[in-house]
Amino acid sequence: MIAGGCLCGAVRFEIEPPTKWCAHCHCAYCRRAHGAAFVTWLGVPAAQFRLVGGEAELRRYRSSEQATRSSCGSCGSPLLFESSRWPGEVHVAVGSLDGPPDRAPAAHVFFDDHVPWSPFDDGLPRLGGPSGTEPLSGG
Repeated sequence: MIAGGCLCGAVRFEIEPPTKWCAHCHCAYCRRAHGAAFVTWLGVPAAQFRLVGGEAELRRYRSSEQATRSSCGSCGSPLLFESSRWPGEVHVAVGSLDGPPDRAPAAHVFFDDHVPWSPFDDGLPRLGGPSGTEPLSGG
């Protein structure tokens, strides 16, 4: 099991590997929700994700017509993302895990939205366009 939770410990969850994917997201929504240049997400089949503590503390925010973000109501830690664009998946912020995920990031998504002040030299594919996952020229 992969365990994780929020900063104050009120919200706790478990993930049963294997996960589906891991990627760095550069969309403006993720950047603003996390106050960071990008957010690393782990895609998990919903059936393999389990909230084990703090359901009453979990706050859900509808950030767009198709997406909901969940955070801890006590400490504010951003934790989860769910969207009708990816039904049956829970996206978990890798920074909320107690240890390493079962896979390394494989791509940069929504890279055409990335901030110019943070360089990326990791050799991972750079994806973007309307879906956020289309190959970008030069990437």
